[in-house]
Amino acid sequence: MRYGLDFTPNDVYLNAADPGWAYGLYYGIVGPLALGRANILLSGSFSPGRMGRAIDELAVTNLAASPTMYRALKKEGLRSRRPLRAASSCGEPLTSDVIAWSPDELGVTVRDHWGQTEQGMAIVNCWEPRLRRPIQRGSMGQAMPGFTAGIIDRTIALSVSESPLMWFTGYQDAVQQTEERFSDDGSWYLTGDVGHSDGADLFFSSREDDVILAAGYRIAPFDIEAILSADPVVVECAVVGRPDDLRGEAIEAFVVLTTAETSGVLVQRLQDAVRVGYGAHAYPRRVHMVTSLPKTPSGKVQRNLLRSLTDDELIQPTN
Repeated sequence: MRYGLDFTPNDVYLNAADPGWAYGLYYGIVGPLALGRANILLSGSFSPGRMGRAIDELAVTNLAASPTMYRALKKEGLRSRRPLRAASSCGEPLTSDVIAWSPDELGVTVRDHWGQTEQGMAIVNCWEPRLRRPIQRGSMGQAMPGFTAGIIDRTIALSVSESPLMWFTGYQDAVQQTEERFSDDGSWYLTGDVGHSDGADLFFSSREDDVILAAGYRIAPFDIEAILSADPVVVECAVVGRPDDLRGEAIEAFVVLTTAETSGVLVQRLQDAVRVGYGAHAYPRRVHMVTSLPKTPSGKVQRNLLRSLTDDELIQPTN
């Protein structure tokens, strides 16, 4: 609450994340109660219009929300009447379009944070002035005081002995699942998230079970999604690997558009963007135009549902 979100006594704080999800429960209810400060709670289903009105009418200064919510505010054309002092995000990586949009419309650049239900927030682009650093593109931040983070076999990990604020010791009545979360010598907690580091900054690529294995390559969905999301007509997208006899898995993209455009020209443009921005081996072999993506109540894309679709169930398959 202090280092990551920089929640001060003078803030009007709105954490819009669902309280059934760690970001909303820990930092929207438990955290403010522990500090003895108020947090605004919005009842009912999320609506970008309602959230925009709440930000303006309640003079919110410090906002925390999921990437899906920020994308919805962007699509709605929200412009805050007053510049926010801080804006933070967690749940899935922020895409470049939200980062580019936020300074003009919210008054600040949204800062990406990383955490888990098991452990809470541990790696963030801190708002606290003494810890605040320039945002490195695509970075989810640095380990906060009280944590030491690193990369073990491509997995984002936390040092057990050098993270005094780490509280997770295992899952109740689940010995095997607990063992899978720690290195053989017990010195590292393995988060199950794939990523890499550059100096003190850490970068998220995907959940371990979302990595696409295509023609011998390990491809992280977010790397491709970030490129597709940069296209001006793409509102949001999800990339998955689906069974393919030749490649093992074929990369397929599901995109939500600002227009009803479904032409082969658009498909080619998206595929070429990935070829140029990432590599010829990783472009989506099929691009599906959809009206929405399946999500959990907390706004996370349910890639498992997209992977399980049959060809008959796919909506408007193209190319």
